[in-house]
Amino acid sequence: MYDLVIKNARKFNGMTFDIGITKGKICEIAPLITKKARQKISLTPQQYLSAGWIDDHVHCFEEMTLYYDYPDQIGVNKGVTTVIDAGTTGAENIADFYEHAKQAKTNVYALLNISKWGIIAQDELADLNKIQADMVKQKIEELPDFIIGLKARMSKSVVGQNGITPLQLAKRIQKENHQLPLMVHIGSAPPNLLDILALLESGDIMTHCFNGKTNGILEQKTKKIKQIAVEAKNRGIIFDIGHGTDSFNFQVAETAYHQGIKADTISTDIYIRNRKNGPVYDLATTMEKLRLVGYTWEEIIEKVTEVPAQNFHLKTKGQIKEGFDADFTVFELINQPKELIDSNGEKRQSNQQIKPVQTIIGGKSYACES
Repeated sequence: MYDLVIKNARKFNGMTFDIGITKGKICEIAPLITKKARQKISLTPQQYLSAGWIDDHVHCFEEMTLYYDYPDQIGVNKGVTTVIDAGTTGAENIADFYEHAKQAKTNVYALLNISKWGIIAQDELADLNKIQADMVKQKIEELPDFIIGLKARMSKSVVGQNGITPLQLAKRIQKENHQLPLMVHIGSAPPNLLDILALLESGDIMTHCFNGKTNGILEQKTKKIKQIAVEAKNRGIIFDIGHGTDSFNFQVAETAYHQGIKADTISTDIYIRNRKNGPVYDLATTMEKLRLVGYTWEEIIEKVTEVPAQNFHLKTKGQIKEGFDADFTVFELINQPKELIDSNGEKRQSNQQIKPVQTIIGGKSYACES
């Protein structure tokens, strides 16, 4: 007997199937499952099912004061089964964050900020004494299933007078810790984008990839994507959306799209203020913005499931396969108008919404907020 059977699961290609789940794992995928189950969920003809959505750039440690939120309010309530906190905490306070994260229904992982207190102030990398490689290594060893990467914010307001040095230290720390994924925030110069990209390697993540700043990937005069960004993409640098309050620009995203540069992963950089007041609101809204740019729904779903799972080595998440975690998002496509706004105030009209209606995490089902 299965713990749960999901009936009439449907993908975009119209294929329907059943899923048998036991102890939080996918045990069987078949056109029809007749085996008994303790619980059954049947999708309606209007509903689709994907692997659970992953938001790989959030800020969700509620005890912080600058950037914070609550995992379940941005996760399970919004159709997101897994969130990855992007450097809110450092070696001094990540253990406290871990204790809070264990209480959430949503799967929570963390990128460890190379600054030991994380983002308690905007300039966490202005004092190089806060970068303690030994402390970083110790916490990674203590919390190997929670810390899945590193985070360095490389913009003028963060690094102060230190330029590119914090990133050089981050790369050294990365090499000393099993080449963990490194996410790098790009913002206003200095340091210059050229210097940042010169240090990044295949598998490193550049977040805020479509920001509208002069130090971003768009050459303001020619309105073309900078050659250094094209070369970075070609050599395997991962482009992550990281929408945030100030880091997603429709025109940059569209220009990149038409020049063959697409984001690899779609994330929100969500925290309580840009969730409640916009322009982020939730992952679904960010996904809708990429649909408006020109991405297909199929590739959008891939960029919030399979791709982030692979980037961060979440080996049992991101795909609907036997043996994988029973994490799913059930959603509908609704043909209704909706106004979307980017981080620089540009408004666009969308005629189709993606609406998560049910979140399934480890085989347990939760209704999404309407």
